[in-house]
Order: sequence, then structure tokens, then C-alpha cells
Amino acid sequence: MSDTQAVIIVPARLASTRFPEKVLASATGKPLVQHVAEAAARARCATRVVVAADDERIARALKPYGTAVVMTRVDHPNGSSRLSEACQILGMSDDAIVVNAQGDEPEMDAGIIDAAVTALLRTPGAVVGTAAAPLRSMTEFRDPNVVKVVTGVDGRALYFSRAPIPLNRDRPEEPGEFGALRHVGVYAYRVGFLRAYVSMPATALERTESLEQLRVLEHGHVIGVARVATAHAGIDTPEQYAAFVERYARGAGGGRGGSPRV
Repeated sequence: MSDTQAVIIVPARLASTRFPEKVLASATGKPLVQHVAEAAARARCATRVVVAADDERIARALKPYGTAVVMTRVDHPNGSSRLSEACQILGMSDDAIVVNAQGDEPEMDAGIIDAAVTALLRTPGAVVGTAAAPLRSMTEFRDPNVVKVVTGVDGRALYFSRAPIPLNRDRPEEPGEFGALRHVGVYAYRVGFLRAYVSMPATALERTESLEQLRVLEHGHVIGVARVATAHAGIDTPEQYAAFVERYARGAGGGRGGSPRV
């Protein structure tokens, strides 16, 4: 990984149904999205971290930190589409590697970014790399808000679902021999495939599960999945943000330093 270079892009959308303008929440002293940028910058593969924003207020909030920002359209249907526009603005070549880091995950382990890039490069035929971690409980296994993934022996993703997969037929209260994996929503792409992906039509399974990565599988492409030890959680509600602020104040999220490479 030491000679692998990637640009990390953090899509940051101001609108949020459950927690309006959460990327600008600043109870820690800095905007939520700035925490994400700093966490992403610690990845060994990162040559640059850029926030892809849809509102000038995000750019203004990040200016004191020197964080690179590109302004993208408001009307993108998903983060991948915003990522593709950002790559175009940055003039990235088709062979370049770009990583999509979610803008509401301030406690992201930078090693997961490196793992996703490794999965892209080392899984045979992969056009996307991502990561998965063991599920921590049967409650998570049954939770439709926790996305599960099953993989082949070569690390290929076979399927992603909100349903509890794989289901142990004989003992459904246990995950079974394969174990249960929670998908970690970090994606690494070659820019050329990302551009092709966003032009592909949405698919039936993608719409049914509301999981855009299924479009890649339904169109016959390979997603490589790296297994990592733990998953980080995103911030979806004010209550989750308050818990993060408390952890940060105790030192669990602070003091690790690092500034985005721009």
C-alpha cells in the first residue's frame, strides 16, 4: 500500500431528513465534516482529501482549516453521482483511484480506506473495493438499517442486503459457519469505472433494497470486499451526534491530530 495513491473525496450534502445540516454541526469546536476529512487524511494511500459540497456554507465552515472543497450540484441522486462530478472538476484521469468517504462518519478508521483500496487492487476482476466487519450482535443481524454482505472465497461480493444473510437454516438464531458481515460504506473506484457506473440505469434489486452498490453486481461487475476488525458508525440523528460529542470530549475522538492533505 505504501506506493498506492488515492484521492479521498468526502461528499457533503447540507440537507438531511433526520438531522438537518448535520455536516455543519460544531459542538466539538469544528464541523462534523471536518472531523471526517481529518480522519480520511490519516489513510496511508491518501494523497489528497477533498470535500464535495453542495452549499457555500459548507465551504465557508471549512475555510479556517484549509480543507480543499469543490462545489457540486445540489440535485445529485446519490453520493456516487456527486463523487463523479467532483472527479471531473478535479480533472482526474480514468486510471486514478478515488475513494468515497461518507461525510457523516467522524470516527472512521483510516485503515478501512486502505483496506478498500487493497480490495480493489487485489480482488480478481474488481472494479470497486469496499470493506466489511463482523457483526456484533444478532440484533444488528436482524436490523434492516444494518447492511449485510456475503462474499466468495476470493473476496468477491456475492450479495448485499438489509435482510439477515446468510441465514442459518438449521439454527436461525446463530449466524452459522460463514459468520455474518456488516458492510462498511467506504468505496474505492478507478475513476473511469465510476464515470461508467453513474451512467448505468438503476436496477430492480437496487431499488428494492435501496442499496446502490447492487447496481454494480446486477450489471455483472465485481466488488472486492476486505474484511476488517471493526466497523465505524455514521451520525444519522441528533442523539447519535450528542453521543459522539461526549466521546470526543472524553478524548476517544480527539487528540489524534492530522490535517487533510490538499
